[in-house]
Amino acid sequence: MGWSCVVARAVAFILMLGKISAFTSDIFAAGKSDKEILDNLLKNTRYDKRLLPPVDDPEFCCGLTSPNDSLAQNRVGFSSLRPRSHNRGVLTVNVSVLLLSLASPDESSLKYEVEFLLQQQWYDPRLRYSNQSHYDYLNAIHHHEDIWLPDTYFIMHGDFKDPIIPMHFALRIYRNGTINYLMRRHLILSCQGRLNIFPFDDPLCSFALESISYEQSAITYVWKNDEDTLRKSPSLTTLNAYLIQNQTIPCPIKASWRGNYSCLKVDLIFTRDRAFYFTTVFIPGIILVTSSFITFWLEWNAVPARSMIGVTTMLNFFTTSNGFRSTLPVVSNLTAMNVWDGVCMCFIYASLLEFVCVNYVGRKRPLHNVVYRPGENPVTQRLPAVLSRIGIILASPLEAMAFLQWVKSETPQPACSGEGDKKRESTGAADLVSCTACTGPPGSCTHTANNGGVSEPCFVQVRKKEPPHPIRVAKTIDVIARITFPTAYAVFLIFFFIHYKAFS
Repeated sequence: MGWSCVVARAVAFILMLGKISAFTSDIFAAGKSDKEILDNLLKNTRYDKRLLPPVDDPEFCCGLTSPNDSLAQNRVGFSSLRPRSHNRGVLTVNVSVLLLSLASPDESSLKYEVEFLLQQQWYDPRLRYSNQSHYDYLNAIHHHEDIWLPDTYFIMHGDFKDPIIPMHFALRIYRNGTINYLMRRHLILSCQGRLNIFPFDDPLCSFALESISYEQSAITYVWKNDEDTLRKSPSLTTLNAYLIQNQTIPCPIKASWRGNYSCLKVDLIFTRDRAFYFTTVFIPGIILVTSSFITFWLEWNAVPARSMIGVTTMLNFFTTSNGFRSTLPVVSNLTAMNVWDGVCMCFIYASLLEFVCVNYVGRKRPLHNVVYRPGENPVTQRLPAVLSRIGIILASPLEAMAFLQWVKSETPQPACSGEGDKKRESTGAADLVSCTACTGPPGSCTHTANNGGVSEPCFVQVRKKEPPHPIRVAKTIDVIARITFPTAYAVFLIFFFIHYKAFS
């Protein structure tokens, strides 16, 4: 009885093992759909999505049972599995990013839209399946709620443009237990730029990936194939977004929110369309400022023309500047655009003030009833007085002496004063005048004239130079402005574009 009972139990056990083998081989047999295979792989009795995939002991089912429970491991239904503690190790998640599109909703803003595919890949030995299946991978998109997935979230970014829906990700399980999780994300990145040199800055847009609940001792993120730059789609599209550089790096400790969590960072460096700002801001501004300089070449009394040009250029610049300033980012520091607007407005306003000054000076009443003769130079205007003096020379030596003194007064000479003054003698056939001492107020000089051996003092009043006519002063101001204003504005343009590195 004893041996027969033992034999019967052994036969029953062998039959049970055969049924188990037939059952397990039937799961992965050819013709089974990926849904049927996943339904058996993800049974609650053998898979728990709340646990991390095992790393150090893949030879046991999920690392949940003791090696001594080999009998329980073969029972149908796996109803008596018992979890055990083990050294799970660190799970490695490979990450890669594929850029799909770049866009900036507003060129002057600091927000850029980035659309990309985020791929995460890791190894889970619990989801290995037999090679008897003809599937290279299983499509687990409808089982994503039953599979353990990394709780990856984005830090240092703006907003998500649209929520994730099932069609926006893919989930594949390969025969060796490798899981490939692909999702499409559309982020509106909040970027950082050097607004003090706006619009010549290069905004930096960054976002980072990090696990929200697993520390670095449990999960570590690495860039797949040690990529240091992002992969770009062949059909990459851009809209007002000019990407000049990108890099993928581990998060620096100072930039990471939590130092004990694995983190990956993406840096996107954009540049602004400088041609847009030159054609809409700088070139129109240069045209308006130089147009205000045209008034310097008009007549000083052309009030309608000069006032119209000055006021029109100022109003046009205000309109252009205000229309563009409404789209600029609101900042409290001084930007390059503020410097440009302020200096250009100062030049336009200064040219208008120059016209006001010229018109005011030109309308003033001339002193000593000086007559303005347009088109004549000072030499031509003094010629009649010179001829009259020459006619008087023959009549009196004293008049000749006075004439010579008048000629000297018209040419700059050092004044003689005090004792020990050098004698100034006129050249000619005879010494007509000899200056021995200069006393009294400026302009009067005491001379001693030799007339037939008799010396007698004479007093000659040196005529003061007449003040220029107001119209001549007004024209002189215009001539000076024609040189100083364009030169000063050209110096400003060179300094502005070099200082802010507009062509770098």
